[in-house]
Amino acid sequence: MTQGAYEGLRADLLACRILPGSRLKIQNLCDRFSVSLGAVREALSRLTSEGLVISEPQRGFRAAPISVTDLRDLTMVRIEIERLCITRAIAAGSVEWEAKLVAAFHRLSRTPERAVTDPMRSDDDWADAHAAFHLALVEGADSPWLLRIHSQLYAQSERYRRLSVPLSTEERNVGDEHQRIMEAALRRDAAGAVALMTRHLAVTTEILLGADIESYAARRAAREDQDGDKGE
Repeated sequence: MTQGAYEGLRADLLACRILPGSRLKIQNLCDRFSVSLGAVREALSRLTSEGLVISEPQRGFRAAPISVTDLRDLTMVRIEIERLCITRAIAAGSVEWEAKLVAAFHRLSRTPERAVTDPMRSDDDWADAHAAFHLALVEGADSPWLLRIHSQLYAQSERYRRLSVPLSTEERNVGDEHQRIMEAALRRDAAGAVALMTRHLAVTTEILLGADIESYAARRAAREDQDGDKGE
């Protein structure tokens, strides 16, 4: 039961269905996931350790907020970790690694990026395929610690990426970006793959920095809190 609550709540946080900065009301979560108070508290504790939830003394829990400072720092660190992972993967990756990367790209390229019912929202299946592609790219690095750090950074970045979808005012061919990264990796062109990945991550950051994400998220979170108060 705890695992189900943890996975469901984590998915909602990453997809920004629960907005950064929003209050997390334990009883509402118990009802939502049909689990006990203890199961929700354990799930919140795990998510707090992952940095996706914050605990406020005497005030309960909130989804971790976002900020321009955090985004800049996160992007900088992620670029450095991606550089290490990609360089190691290209140097040590086997033919099996190449095959998994091609398969992950094929799945991603065949999955619609936007939700059919709401073109302003990233499709959940595409988000899963996107995560699988980025993991396949670096799995050849063969370093459990690097991959663990990579996974943590990807999860934090995913909240920002989801927020960037409705904020983008420019046409962006993300599929082409992924293909170029994959092709460079298959050519064993580490410098080229790292440069492409750096630009890939920087574009999302630029979109968010140009859209005043702190105000955007704060306004939406405040509305969500007000709506929740009205329903109590």
